[in-house]
Amino acid sequence: MDEIKRIEQLRKELHEHNYKYYVLNQPTIGDQEFDFMMHELQDLEAKHPEMADPNSPTQRVGSDLNAEFRQVEHKYPMLSLANTYNEQDVADWYESVKKGLAGEDFEVCCEMKYDGLSISLTYVDGKLTQAVTRGDGVHGDDVTANVKTIRSIPLVLENHGDRSLDMLGEASNQGPVPVIPYPREFEIRGEILMPWSVFERLNKEREEAEEPLFANPRNAASGTLKSQKSSLVASRQLDAYLYYLLGEELPAEGHFENLEVARSWGFKISEGMKKVKTLQEIYDFINYWDTERKKLPVATDGIVLKVNSIRQQRALGFTAKSPRWAIAYKFKAERVCTRLNEVTYQVGRTGAITPVANMDPVQLAGTTVKRATLNNEDFIKSFDLHIGDYVYVEKGGEIIPKIVGVDIDQRPIIAQPVEFIKRCPECGTPLVRYEGEAAWYCPNDTGCPPQIKGRIEHFIARKAMNIDSLGPETVDEYYRHHLIHNIADLYDIEVQQINGDGSRTKSAQRIVNGIAASKDVPFERVVFALGIRFVGETSAKLLARHFKNIDALMNAGIEELQEIEGIGEVMAKSIITYFHNEENLKIIERLRAYGLQMELSEAQTANVSDKLAGQSVVISGVFAHHSRDEYKAIIEQNGGKNVGSISSKTSFILAGENMGPSKLQKAEKLGIKIMSEEEFLSLLNS
Repeated sequence: MDEIKRIEQLRKELHEHNYKYYVLNQPTIGDQEFDFMMHELQDLEAKHPEMADPNSPTQRVGSDLNAEFRQVEHKYPMLSLANTYNEQDVADWYESVKKGLAGEDFEVCCEMKYDGLSISLTYVDGKLTQAVTRGDGVHGDDVTANVKTIRSIPLVLENHGDRSLDMLGEASNQGPVPVIPYPREFEIRGEILMPWSVFERLNKEREEAEEPLFANPRNAASGTLKSQKSSLVASRQLDAYLYYLLGEELPAEGHFENLEVARSWGFKISEGMKKVKTLQEIYDFINYWDTERKKLPVATDGIVLKVNSIRQQRALGFTAKSPRWAIAYKFKAERVCTRLNEVTYQVGRTGAITPVANMDPVQLAGTTVKRATLNNEDFIKSFDLHIGDYVYVEKGGEIIPKIVGVDIDQRPIIAQPVEFIKRCPECGTPLVRYEGEAAWYCPNDTGCPPQIKGRIEHFIARKAMNIDSLGPETVDEYYRHHLIHNIADLYDIEVQQINGDGSRTKSAQRIVNGIAASKDVPFERVVFALGIRFVGETSAKLLARHFKNIDALMNAGIEELQEIEGIGEVMAKSIITYFHNEENLKIIERLRAYGLQMELSEAQTANVSDKLAGQSVVISGVFAHHSRDEYKAIIEQNGGKNVGSISSKTSFILAGENMGPSKLQKAEKLGIKIMSEEEFLSLLNS
């Protein structure tokens, strides 16, 4: 056999072995034999560069090269599902479907709700061409290179033998029905997951290396998939389950049937799917998996119910946020009892002190739990917590462990009540508690290490200065090496200081370039990035648009600050305190000297008005002239306030095409004015 044919043969065989091992969990060769075949293919491909193929099995090992993610628009928007937590809500949804279909019979496909990162995969001519994250539902990140390292996702589709397709209504008395061929182009969606076993191993390795632990498998999977190195993704052994097929030429009219066909093409589809007709059958499915899901190798947090017929799905349609033909039922949190051994304290970027319960390790919702947040001193007092207490622990949303009760009957006689600390555990400064605040704070914001690093991390965040080439671990490294001690120090960093032994020049240059690019970030985000206590993203916009430059803001008195709607006494006092701190003033002058935007641009100033002053606006629907985000900015520039839900305080609704019927009904009930896009623009131009 010549080498070209051998390459083709090895690729086909390795794809098949990947499928048997990672999808069917039925390997037919050992790891060593698989590795020998892979090495042989790598050697042959190196000898024949003309045979390069982005979907070769050798591409699953990933690359050490950094790669920026580009934004991609979804061909079909990735909407979220409405959530429900009890059987009555499920019954209400079931009845709404029945009503929407005018009494027509329908089937419901019941599926597991996997707790991972949503992904959309596009295949053309049987080859994976693009993998995109959910993002904001309209645009997502192109993570194709990383997804190719996930071995349960086929790079090239094969029809894996004959399967009986009785579910498609085919006659099966003549023997197995041949697999239906895949369309030339289609999209399939699912979840990228980190199995429990991999998550536990990864956190153990991070703990031994004294690195921060991942909170849960979903966070770990998300962080892994967003890594700039596909070789790291490959090493993390992510998995994927697919649950929705889209395209112009689907093989069947039923959702369940389409997934069964997709299974025959080589995709990993849940074995837990079931088609039902009655409400009781739905309840039975939910009750069964509420227990059985704990045996699954990956995290789940509920059940997804979908009207099975594609035709009926189209008839039912969508609200502004979610399909009417599907709903997610979330499982109740699992509860366990364990012993409280110690309370330790963490310092946040604002100086807020968070108490943490350290407990005997216990299995909860698939992970080992030994720590839980206690929120604040009032929370501790509400449970009258004592060291040695046996406490009940749940996972909020199956993610964050929290204490929800105490078994007083098991309290040891010698148990001592938990006493909240009086001094900062990091710098020893006496703590303070501000009026109206539940938390205690360390006021040493210029000398307390966690606060310093936390403020730098806040400064570089996407909604602030958007220096995405930096992250918490890099900030910690630079702080420990005395490169940065405050946010202004970032602008002194030079490539030669951070390129190691010279092997990181490219990434170092990208970091320096990213810091330099942040000088163009608009003034309102600079105000937010400063990290003034209690000043959030919306408050920063209000301040920037009212004062228009940093000097006017710095010199503002408490009365003037409180005249701005949305700025209360506590926030006003915090702003005054911030600008009376000499260290903060020095930092601001350095930032000004480096060229950061310290005033509104001429374009922003020109567009600012008070035409919508005091008005609360709800945006709903799809628009022709501007995007929803652009309209939100326009509303704020003209003195208005964006609100997410309709209430009696809503001034009007800016309504585009396909406004949700529930919002329309509520607006009519409350007598809220509905304004079209043209009417709104005319109002602003008047």
